[in-house]
Amino acid sequence: MFALVSVVMSVVMSAVSSFPSMKVHNTVMLYRGYGADGRVWVHGRALEKHRPLTAEVHHDRWDNLMAMMQRARADPARHAAVRVTTGQSSSTFTADNEGFFCGWMTVEDPEPAPRHPDWIVLHARLDRRDAAPATSAEAFYPRRSLPQLVISDIDDTVLQSRVTNVVRALQTLAFGNARTRLPFPGVAAFYEALRRGAHGTSDNPLFYVSSSPWNLYDVITEFLDIQRIPRGPVMLRDVDLGLGALRSGHHHDHKGANIQRILHTYPDVPVILIGDSGQQDPEIYHRVVHDHPSRVRAIYIRNVTMNADRSAAIDALAREVLAAGSSLVLADDTLAAAKHAVDNGWISKDALPLVSGEKKADEGMTGTKTDAPGARDAEDPPKPTEIIEEP
Repeated sequence: MFALVSVVMSVVMSAVSSFPSMKVHNTVMLYRGYGADGRVWVHGRALEKHRPLTAEVHHDRWDNLMAMMQRARADPARHAAVRVTTGQSSSTFTADNEGFFCGWMTVEDPEPAPRHPDWIVLHARLDRRDAAPATSAEAFYPRRSLPQLVISDIDDTVLQSRVTNVVRALQTLAFGNARTRLPFPGVAAFYEALRRGAHGTSDNPLFYVSSSPWNLYDVITEFLDIQRIPRGPVMLRDVDLGLGALRSGHHHDHKGANIQRILHTYPDVPVILIGDSGQQDPEIYHRVVHDHPSRVRAIYIRNVTMNADRSAAIDALAREVLAAGSSLVLADDTLAAAKHAVDNGWISKDALPLVSGEKKADEGMTGTKTDAPGARDAEDPPKPTEIIEEP
């Protein structure tokens, strides 16, 4: 279903490509990367024209629609050479016919990021005379042993996207922005608890892997910052307008490959996987457990479908996951997942009141948070929580 939404969105966006706008010429969008042990995974997009966009409080539905159209109008610098540097290390990447480039870069003494010792700064510039000044992005690059990884989906896991309903998903996408998009209640506090770990003193990294198109990178990263959800590398997808994008395996291949790359970058580090029931996250994560049976501590799946057949299918996967030594929790409620994490020693019990309090605030029950426009109208009726796990 999400693949269909992506295709429809791309076709609609492409149809409005005649809208004029002021843009930055010959530049690079550099995305957050990650790495370790002398190499960094770099990814970005070379652009002939690009207009940086941010969500403003005063933006209405028309402003948001125009901004989404602008994102679709990105004019790729096809097959351009892109020079990426950090410290004294540099590497040249060649963009594809859509301007995207990615790959490993060798680094020896990378430039440290000012805010956190686990991050470094990368700079990228088109290798041509008329190129705009270099753009920068940070990459996660720890020099320490990591106690745990957290890998999370985004749509209908962190961000309410309603990808199981094409019409509602397109409305949310077209007329919303980073300030109007809604988190699932309690997500920020739960993810912060996972970052801090059992004793509240850890600094576990979070990675976000989604099949959303790269056109939405700025929306997603701005949303995470606004909602104070822990920052981390974000891996999205180059949406193909061909029929191949309609294959369920297309989504599976993209997410699975990114997760495998992360796990191989940080070998032997235990991981928690978080997703939703609306796409193929349970199946993808089941495969990860099969390939790395001793590393997956738990799989948290948000139930967004409430379909008996789908629940039965996930239940069958849960039994196989349990047999492999892990656990799969299917729940509609962030607090239920947080309680499970406390019981297993992955987050501090002191975090539960914070998750519960933020959940109520996100639901508009405390009056401490201002509802995003349309928040109450968009809410689905409450659903019972179901956790699939053996006693």
